[in-house]
Amino acid sequence: MRLLLVEDDAGLSRSLKTDLERAGFAVDAALDGVSGEFMGMTETYDMVILDLGLPKMSGLEVLRCWRQSGNHVPVIVLTARDAWHEKVDGFKAGADDYLGKPFHIEELMARIQALLKRLHGRTQPQLSASGVTLDEDTQTVCVDGERQVELTAIEFRLLRYFMLNSGKLLTKTHLLEHVYECDYDPASNVIEVYINRLRRKLGKDLIATRRGQGYVFGEKT
Repeated sequence: MRLLLVEDDAGLSRSLKTDLERAGFAVDAALDGVSGEFMGMTETYDMVILDLGLPKMSGLEVLRCWRQSGNHVPVIVLTARDAWHEKVDGFKAGADDYLGKPFHIEELMARIQALLKRLHGRTQPQLSASGVTLDEDTQTVCVDGERQVELTAIEFRLLRYFMLNSGKLLTKTHLLEHVYECDYDPASNVIEVYINRLRRKLGKDLIATRRGQGYVFGEKT
């Protein structure tokens, strides 16, 4: 899953980016509202974490610009703990959730995971599909209730995205956009490499190839 973090506190931004990447997310970061607004309109993100107190352009303005332009990317806004009016204004502008500063990273992670599952119509605590259960805390997967398999960071990102979109046709370009940061090479064969790794670990029939189109998770080859 690919996230955009728009936070003007450079130290907090670096810390959050590290924590989010450790949790299996690809993260792009912007330090001001103008850069954040541009990146949110020109790149593909699964979610945005948006501070409201930004230089050059406020987070509220950024959010309004996105929504007025038809950009419906899910947004968690960061507000001052006691600024209840910011929360109200954020929801009116189109925010999906909010988190008051200061906060614990565990709460942010829980809100991200809950919002992603809700957006994909999933309500179970753990992500499960086609006999595979993904543990997002340990970044391991259980196959058919028996075999526990460890995943690398990229394998985890890719499998989680496949499982959230089980049964859907996903192109190579689409997968690259949602699994990597904005500096990815569109000509790279990295997606094919990691899909083959997942097949070796989880079973060759789990991810089907639609020749000339893309891949489908949960469809027998």
